[in-house]
Amino acid sequence: MRHGWRILLLSALSLVAAHAPTWAQQATTVRVGHFPNITHVQALVARAFERQGRNWFAERLGPGVKVEWYVYNAGPSAMEAIFAKSLDLTYVGPNPALNAYARSRGAEVRVIAGAVNGGSALVVQGDSTLTKPADFKGKRIATPQFGNTQDVAARAWLVAGGLRITQTGGDAQVVPTSNPDQLSLFQGRQLDAVWTVEPWVSRLESEAGGKILVEEKDAITTILVSSVDFLAKNRDLAKRFVVAHRELTDWIQKNPDEAQRMARDELKASFRLDMPPELVAKAWSRMVITPDTSREAFQSFVTSAQQVGFLRDTPDLSRLIEAP
Repeated sequence: MRHGWRILLLSALSLVAAHAPTWAQQATTVRVGHFPNITHVQALVARAFERQGRNWFAERLGPGVKVEWYVYNAGPSAMEAIFAKSLDLTYVGPNPALNAYARSRGAEVRVIAGAVNGGSALVVQGDSTLTKPADFKGKRIATPQFGNTQDVAARAWLVAGGLRITQTGGDAQVVPTSNPDQLSLFQGRQLDAVWTVEPWVSRLESEAGGKILVEEKDAITTILVSSVDFLAKNRDLAKRFVVAHRELTDWIQKNPDEAQRMARDELKASFRLDMPPELVAKAWSRMVITPDTSREAFQSFVTSAQQVGFLRDTPDLSRLIEAP
């Protein structure tokens, strides 16, 4: 009799396991990357919510699922983490994602949502007479990291203006430099210009007397990317994350003042970046916060990357964007 009950119990457990919801059979930890920039506002606000005891993403991913955050200075580092399988999802710029997609022939990454457009610019010294690419001959221009979105944009802009730019030199020197170092070097006039993103654009203006020469008002600045491996093994979880990302983006759009405060608080708490409300508001005004993106919008990034030698062939973008 006891043996019969044991068989019934095992059968019942097998039946429950077979009909368990998808999330119960998937990853229980989602590893997400982002940068300490205003243009990664969804990540900043989500982390600020966590400090208040409200886990925006985890609450929407299913019981027992948690989110771990990892911080990078720029996109190429985040893409290397994707390749190393130490990261599942990341907020990142379009060029590193596109380069990773091309390098792996579409085998490693997918764009699963948009995040922010705009918020990037070329800043020159306040008393600078530089007005066009040809004026930058012999000058030093800093970008966040070699091969990141602003690095490619700077090189492509200079090349389009007639300068010879190589990955190691040329008519002008493009110097990959972390954002905090950009500010101090620019203040010390060791840089002629910086091509970067918010809040660093506004900080270069307010703290170093810089002025904007080129503003990328409509360009894609931040997207949400997934590793193909995570998407294949955890599609339902990825879908839940995208839905939560869209809901958070909607909340940010409807609550800009509170979202700005939370982003500012998170930058201070996690990265010791203490910025006045008016600076964050100024940076905010240059961004379009949106969960949408399109394959067509990436074509200009392909052209720019090819112009400066980051892409040799034209990649097939048919698999680049994939909604879970």
